[in-house]
Amino acid sequence: MPHPKRVSSSSGSARNRGGGGGGFAPPLVLLLFVFVLAPFLFLVVKNGVRTQISPDERGSADSAGKQVLDWREQPAIQELKSVLTKELIDSIAAGRDELKPWSLDSFRKNHISSSWKIEGLNGANVNSDENNATLPEPLQTASDAAPKDVKGNLEDNAAGGNLHVSDKEVNDDSDGQQLSDTPANAARRKLREKRREKRAMELVQQDDEALVKLENAAIERSKVVDSAILGKYSIWRRDNENENSDSTVRLMRDQMIMARVYSVIAKSKNKLDLYQELLTRLKESQRAVGEANADADLHHSAPERIKAMGQLLSKAREELYDCKAITQRLRAMLQSADEQVRSLKKQSTFLSQLAAKTIPNGIHCLSMRLTIDYYLLPPEKRKFPRSENLENPDLYHYALFSDNVLAASVVVNSTIMNAKEPEKHVFHLVTDKLNFGAMNMWFLLNPPGKATIHVENVDEFKWLNSSYCPVLRQLESASMKEYYFKADHPTTLSAGSSNLKYRNPKYLSMLNHLRFYLPQVYPKLDKILFLDDDIVVQKDLTGLWSVDLKGNVNGAVETCGESFHRFDKYLNFSNPHIARNFDPNACGWAYGMNIFDLKEWKIKDITGIYHKWQNMNEDRVLWKLGTLPPGLLTFYKLTHPLDKSWHVLGLGYNPSIDRSEIDNAAVIHYNGNMKPWLELAMTKYRPYWTKFIKFDHPYVHGCNLSE
Repeated sequence: MPHPKRVSSSSGSARNRGGGGGGFAPPLVLLLFVFVLAPFLFLVVKNGVRTQISPDERGSADSAGKQVLDWREQPAIQELKSVLTKELIDSIAAGRDELKPWSLDSFRKNHISSSWKIEGLNGANVNSDENNATLPEPLQTASDAAPKDVKGNLEDNAAGGNLHVSDKEVNDDSDGQQLSDTPANAARRKLREKRREKRAMELVQQDDEALVKLENAAIERSKVVDSAILGKYSIWRRDNENENSDSTVRLMRDQMIMARVYSVIAKSKNKLDLYQELLTRLKESQRAVGEANADADLHHSAPERIKAMGQLLSKAREELYDCKAITQRLRAMLQSADEQVRSLKKQSTFLSQLAAKTIPNGIHCLSMRLTIDYYLLPPEKRKFPRSENLENPDLYHYALFSDNVLAASVVVNSTIMNAKEPEKHVFHLVTDKLNFGAMNMWFLLNPPGKATIHVENVDEFKWLNSSYCPVLRQLESASMKEYYFKADHPTTLSAGSSNLKYRNPKYLSMLNHLRFYLPQVYPKLDKILFLDDDIVVQKDLTGLWSVDLKGNVNGAVETCGESFHRFDKYLNFSNPHIARNFDPNACGWAYGMNIFDLKEWKIKDITGIYHKWQNMNEDRVLWKLGTLPPGLLTFYKLTHPLDKSWHVLGLGYNPSIDRSEIDNAAVIHYNGNMKPWLELAMTKYRPYWTKFIKFDHPYVHGCNLSE
């Protein structure tokens, strides 16, 4: 190299001129140059480079304790400018005053993926520290050229969704020269740009899909909330979208719930003034709501109470809000309410069972007045006409066993009013001795037109005794008397509710079991239609006598569906006698309207089969008390299914029976506890029954019986 040769030549000539005594001078000059002049020249050059940066930036960088970027970094920063979009650079400029490490979250929300984040530049964060240093000016002024490795790394990282610049990525190559933008590099850059754009679109699409999923989940949750009891409103503000007629009532009740919650928290935190204020507002809201179930029933002061309570709840929220405490309190209130609901359900069951086996005062009054007047009649006026029809097998005979005068009158009246030939219908009524006079007197005063009627007293059936009838023998046993009349004397309303239905007095009456002795009661008849006293007839029933029972004894409507009202619902299949002889999936059927072939009855000895199973159930191990379970056993594989339109059930317990199904039925049955003559009857079903009662009748009106 030329420069070393010149140094060597000068040093040699110096030695020649200086002789031996001055030989130490050249090394000394060289040392002075290395240790004094070289650092000085370095500082001058460095300061000259510094002058390219604005004074504001230099002061800011010095105060932050950061080293200013040198000329080698300018191409890299300019390359950043070419890689990043204008929106990103504007976002960086807008957020440069932030003190913490800068991220692209705000930019992501409006533009690109959340994974694009600049963590640092040249080994240091782009953002300044406590002195709010701004981005270096070379980001805006440096040339477009950049080393290949810097550009490649930047673009690849950007295409991968993670933009991060390190010290190595902004260094020059070994010779410090920039590579030219060749066609190959341009092609590679375009490919990288396409790859980056594709990746960005994928990330945006993923974000969109995630948002759609979140929105769909939120919509599903909102549907659940909208259909819940609480409704679509907030206790903190009025919701104008809620058009329910009881939205204000529910809003006030929710306000009262939150007032109770905050009152407990206020008391626990010794904020007694707020506690007293909450109690006061709570009482005011309770008085305003009262027994209201709709907004129209609210007191006129309700809007003022809502406003005052809302302001107080806002105040309590600011002072007492504790998510954990409120959650715990609401959970405790929910559990307490759940326990109360279960208790009230048990109590309701008990009371409904109790009401179902009672006789309303009006019906009791009617029975007593009719009984008195009947026994005041002379014996010759106590007889019904057309008694010769009672054993005529060519007529249509009905069996009705009841101790309810009003209910029996509805059955007879509805049947006759819908009969095409009333003179061919014969009604066989059987009651107990307590209601025998009343039943006779009612139909003597209100004869069923041209139809024939006859009333008998079950207590006069001398053949029906304990030696012949297993039920009577069991009712006389000590265990049965204890079961019915002692029942361990439950101390609470709900304690004995589960078995109360089986202690109904109807199970003690032979009127309920007389249906198994029809051939004995009516030995001269071939067919008879059995009717319960809680039914209403809506069509002519004579077609039932022409139904071909195909050798069966009983014609009835089946009540089973896919999984209910089958044999296993009524019988104890854990008992080997039941499991061995019956199919648990066999379809159940209904008592209430049954056509019986009494000839086949006698041939198959149905009463003997009934006695067999009744004797086996003396300890109630095969079924609970009642007549349907022994009926299912007795008529097993001997029952012909009738068309369902003949007999519709459930009006005494099912509130969702279709109106058209009821209107098309020949007989509707109020089976269940909600009998139509009781106050707990379902209002929408009651008119089907009451339209057959003459409420202006002197006896009915005198006993205060009304619709």
